Amino acid sequence: MSRLYGPEHRALQDQFESRAMADRIEAIAMKTEITDMEKGFIESRDMFFLTTVDDRGRPTVSYKGGVPGFVRVLDAQTLAFPSYDGNGMYLSMGNIAGNPEVGFLFIDLEKPFRLRVQGRAAISRDPKALSMFKEAELAVIVTVSELWMNCPRYVHRYQKVQTSRYAPTENADTPFCEWKRIDGIQDVLRPHETAVVDKVGQITIDEWMGKVLTGDEKA
Repeated sequence: MSRLYGPEHRALQDQFESRAMADRIEAIAMKTEITDMEKGFIESRDMFFLTTVDDRGRPTVSYKGGVPGFVRVLDAQTLAFPSYDGNGMYLSMGNIAGNPEVGFLFIDLEKPFRLRVQGRAAISRDPKALSMFKEAELAVIVTVSELWMNCPRYVHRYQKVQTSRYAPTENADTPFCEWKRIDGIQDVLRPHETAVVDKVGQITIDEWMGKVLTGDEKA
């Protein structure tokens, strides 16, 4: 019995005469445990894409970025990553709280190489879990169910320009989020954020958008 394919997948595989190929790929590529190769690749990534499902069954895809090592493989079936300060919506974390099923795409755009991971996630505020990641609001612990390498055929090759100045690192202070200085949102900031803005000053939304549209690293 397949771990990846349901009736809808099978119908399309039969329509395009690819069932045998799909079964062979699952047999060769699909794993249920993280080996040293996948561990090395996952922990070398500075970003990944995360899929979660909301309370209405709609998928949400989020980009998650940090520095290499911000996703940790704890054992052959468990990985962990941090949830950093964001926009206060908590879409991914709220989705996980309601539905633990998650999907990951880890990708190297230079080689290229990509790895897909499926699992069940739980969010944690346990101090031990949080201590793994600098500035984490929450830690996410994922029990992996399936993972497999994907063909790189249609992956365009890109090169990294620089690391985001906002990615927490052990040996540097993380800058304050620039858009939280926008004058129109000052009444909804948390007290510790208001205290920072009082020191560094406010900006207009046009000033911030100007930075975004010109690719200013401080946006």
